[in-house]
Amino acid sequence: MRIDLLPLETCQGYKIRPGFFLLPGTTLFPGGVNFTLYTKDAASVELVFFNSGETEPFATIPYTSKYRIGNIYSMFIFNVDIDDLEYGFRLDGKWSPSEGFLFNKNKTLMDPRAKLVTGRDIWGEIPNTDNEYQLRGKIPRNSFEWGEDAPLKTPHNELIIYELHVRGYTKDKSSNVGAKGTYKGLAQKIPYLKELGVTAVELMPIFEFDEFDGLSEPRMSPEGKPLYNYWGYNTTAFFAPKAGYAVSGRVHGQIDEFKTLVKKLHSEGIKVILDVVFNHTGEGNEEGPIISFKGFDNKNYYILEDNGGYKNFSGCGNTFNCNNPIVRKIIRDCLKYWVAEYHVDGFRFDLASILARDKNGEPIENPPLLEEIAVDPVLADAIIIAEAWDAAGLYQVGTFPAYGRWAEWNGRYRDDMRRFLKGDAGFAKLAAMRMAGSEDIYSRKKRGEFASINFITCHDGFTLNDLYSYNEKHNYLNGWNGTDGGNDNFSWNAGVEGETDNEEINALRM
Repeated sequence: MRIDLLPLETCQGYKIRPGFFLLPGTTLFPGGVNFTLYTKDAASVELVFFNSGETEPFATIPYTSKYRIGNIYSMFIFNVDIDDLEYGFRLDGKWSPSEGFLFNKNKTLMDPRAKLVTGRDIWGEIPNTDNEYQLRGKIPRNSFEWGEDAPLKTPHNELIIYELHVRGYTKDKSSNVGAKGTYKGLAQKIPYLKELGVTAVELMPIFEFDEFDGLSEPRMSPEGKPLYNYWGYNTTAFFAPKAGYAVSGRVHGQIDEFKTLVKKLHSEGIKVILDVVFNHTGEGNEEGPIISFKGFDNKNYYILEDNGGYKNFSGCGNTFNCNNPIVRKIIRDCLKYWVAEYHVDGFRFDLASILARDKNGEPIENPPLLEEIAVDPVLADAIIIAEAWDAAGLYQVGTFPAYGRWAEWNGRYRDDMRRFLKGDAGFAKLAAMRMAGSEDIYSRKKRGEFASINFITCHDGFTLNDLYSYNEKHNYLNGWNGTDGGNDNFSWNAGVEGETDNEEINALRM
C-alpha cells in the first residue's frame, strides 16, 4: 500500500484519512472510496451511509477541519462495501430563504455528482412517503467491456438525426419488442432506424429525473388518470442515467443497459446525441423540493431575485446559474463524463440561450461556458447543438455565440417550411433559402450551412401527424386546460379538425 494512503484515524468503524481534494464527487479505488464535495457557506458537513432502502443511516462521519481545503471537503474511506451502500450528505448552516441560504442539518442531500441514483428505480412507482430520503447516491463499479467501440466519424453534412423518447418509442405494443419502454427495447428497434436511413439518434433526457416533480404522488388528469413529467426535462442528477428506463432492477442495470445500447447503435453506424437540460433543475421554485443543489450552495447554483426567490427564464421554476465558475465546471465535467464513460457522440442543449446569461440573467456577448465547451479537448469531436432561445424571450437563431463549433436548431426553418407546405403566400423563396442552408441567417458570421439543424417537427408543439390534423391545440387532458404549449404551429387540418375517416381528407394530409 502506498504510504500516502495509510489511514490516520477511525470513525464509526471506518478507517479514514484526508482525501484527494482535486477529485470531485466519488471515486472508487481498490482500497476504498474518495468522497469530495463543494459547499461555500456551510458551517459543518457530514457524510451519511445507509443500507439500501433504509430510512435511518447506520454511519455518520463528520468532515472535521483536517478534511477541508477552502470550500472543498474530501475524505478517503477504506474498505467500503459499496454493494448495499447508499450515501448522502448533511450540511448545517444558516436557514434564511430571503438571503438565499437553505442549510438544514436534518436534511439528507443527494450528491450533485452522484453517478448512480436510487429512489426512482421503477418508472412511475409512487415514492415511499414515510421515507424522507427519497434520492440517494450509490457508487458504481466500472466493469463494462466496450471492446473496439470508438467514436463514429460521420461528418455533419451526413447527419440524419432522429429525435426519440426512450420510454415512449417502444412502450406501445405496436413496437413489437420484448422489453418495452427501456434502453434494451430501443436497441431492438435499431434495424428499423437503419431502414429509415438514420445516422444519429437524439435521445430526449436520460439523466436521472423525477417523474413526480417532487410530489409524493402524481397529479391526476380530469379523467382521473395519473400524470407524470413524462419527457424528463427536470433533471435531478446530471451524471446518472435514468434507472426507470432499465429492464433490470439490479444496481448497475441502467448503466450497463445504456452502455449496451450505445455500443449497438455504434456498431450499426448510428451516433448517439443526448438532449441535456442545464438551464434549470428538478428542484423547482420556492415551493420545490431541496434535493441537492439548493442545499449545497443555493446562492451560486441558481439565479436569484433580491428577495431570495428564483428567476425563471426557463419557464420551469428556476434558472441554473450557468456562467458562474462553479456551475461551469460541473456542466463541463458532466459533458466530458458522458463522452468518456458512456461514449456518447454529442449533445443538444435545451433552452441553450440561458447558457448565454450572466449571474443576473442578462444576456452576455461572450459567455464563458459556451466558449469553454467549444474549446474543451475532450469534447473536440462532440456534436454540440443549441436550442438557441429560452422561455424569457431571448432568441438567438443565427446569432448564438458559436465559437466555430456550435450548431443550432433552426426554428426559422421549421416555421418557414411549415408555412410553405401549407400553401401560405410568399414563402416559396424563403423555403428555397432554408433548404439551401439559410444563408441569410448564417452568412453574417461566416458560419456556413452546417450551422443549421433543419427540422419541421420535434418534441415541442405538434407532432407531424398533428401538424396536418389540427388547426388548434387541444391540451385539455393533461391538467393544464390548454394553457401549455405554443399557439403558432402553422398547421393545417385539410378541412376537418382531428382524426377522420374521410378518405379525401386523409389523402390531402398524406
